[in-house]
Amino acid sequence: MQQDKHPDYRPVVFRDRSAGYAFLTRSTATSDRTIEWDDGETYPVVDVEISSESHPFYTGKARTVDSEGRVARFERRYGAGEGQDTGETG
Repeated sequence: MQQDKHPDYRPVVFRDRSAGYAFLTRSTATSDRTIEWDDGETYPVVDVEISSESHPFYTGKARTVDSEGRVARFERRYGAGEGQDTGETG
């Protein structure tokens, strides 16, 4: 008989301590710690450093890169390339 090579896929709670946010999903992640969930059941809990609740991109607190300023700085430093093909048509 062949052994089962697949890891155990079961409900697990992932908790983002920095945002005070947790969610229940299914995963193969393991943990020695457990948490009692809203449904009264006890599940393994995995603490994560960042989630969609605390990530700057998803919270709207991400820095916007000033790409126009970077291009202008590049052109000042290296020149706009007089006589070179700029890729523009028309």
